[in-house]
Amino acid sequence: MAASGAFTLGKEERLCSRMLIDRLFKGSGSRSLSAYPLRAVYMQIESDGQGPQVQMLVSVPKKCFKRAVKRNRVKRQVREAFRKNKQKLTERMASTTDKAVVVAFIWLDGKLYSSASVEAQVCNLLERMGERL
Repeated sequence: MAASGAFTLGKEERLCSRMLIDRLFKGSGSRSLSAYPLRAVYMQIESDGQGPQVQMLVSVPKKCFKRAVKRNRVKRQVREAFRKNKQKLTERMASTTDKAVVVAFIWLDGKLYSSASVEAQVCNLLERMGERL
């Protein structure tokens, strides 16, 4: 990945494909890690080498926060933490150009956390994912 794009999170890096999301949650090839208050569900997929090597999705259930303002804040915190630390995962994926990873971060708790603690948990999850790939 180029140095100029190392700390960006573009549209192509967001997981939007309904088919991929269904495969991630219903497929047998996905794995899950937890670092409270986050859970990461991830799966390695075949790639043609054209698109990004890591795609991500953030889910904050309405059960946790009834107000959209709080849900959006948590999503922003997780996306920002991922944007800053995704190179931990992309460095592991640099050797394999025919594989890509899709990741879904799911919020588990009903209270807000500071951005620093959310970033620490995302960082922890990304390091553990990198070790298992």
